[in-house]
Amino acid sequence: MTRPVLDVRDLTKIYGTGAATVHALRGVTLTVDRGDYVAIMGSSGSGKSTLMNILGALDVPTAGTYRLDGVDVSRLADRQLALARNRLIGFIFQAFNLIPRTTAVANVELPLAYAGVKSRQRRERAMAALETVGLADRARHEPNQLSGGQQQRVAVARALVTEPALLLADEPTGNLDTRSTADVLEVFDRLSAAGRTIVLITHEPEVGDRTKRLVRLVDGRIVTDVRQSPLDRVPVGAPGRHSA
Repeated sequence: MTRPVLDVRDLTKIYGTGAATVHALRGVTLTVDRGDYVAIMGSSGSGKSTLMNILGALDVPTAGTYRLDGVDVSRLADRQLALARNRLIGFIFQAFNLIPRTTAVANVELPLAYAGVKSRQRRERAMAALETVGLADRARHEPNQLSGGQQQRVAVARALVTEPALLLADEPTGNLDTRSTADVLEVFDRLSAAGRTIVLITHEPEVGDRTKRLVRLVDGRIVTDVRQSPLDRVPVGAPGRHSA
């Protein structure tokens, strides 16, 4: 039996003390197996951003354990945490976080440069990642020459290039129009079909509807965790299960 990519047990996160205490997470337990495609949904204040930061090794829980691809992240020192983050997680952010006046392929190469990969190999792997997201023909374009959807697909390629155990996307369609949202979600669908492990943090029902599994957070607790069949998925812009 293969180990899960994510294994979270009884996570709590408390901010502040005394009257100012905020319980952001209240005993969250979640397992994500290799190849799973999960959306974590919740309204503002539900704890989903806190959970995303812990899953992304950007923050540590107050209590509980978190294993990422077998590594007990909750016990790592800061430097070890940074190494685990860089090697095991591919981040995709709402704001794209591309470097301006730098070509798409150079943006995708960046994580490999930080890892000390040689120039020729970096370029080959970056081009392969751009091919995966359908943007090999835009490799020499800078971010301001690309649409929002294309910029986000470059960001997906950058997340893929290190072959991480987990793709972690924080509101990846939050800045996109309907057409660009559809393009980006189609990329995620293809990556899922190819066996990638993907966790999306989102508040958008049409994004959650595309995944294999939907987890809902309310007041720092998981209230539902359901499997979805491909027949349940609907195109972006079409009436979904959550429509009135």
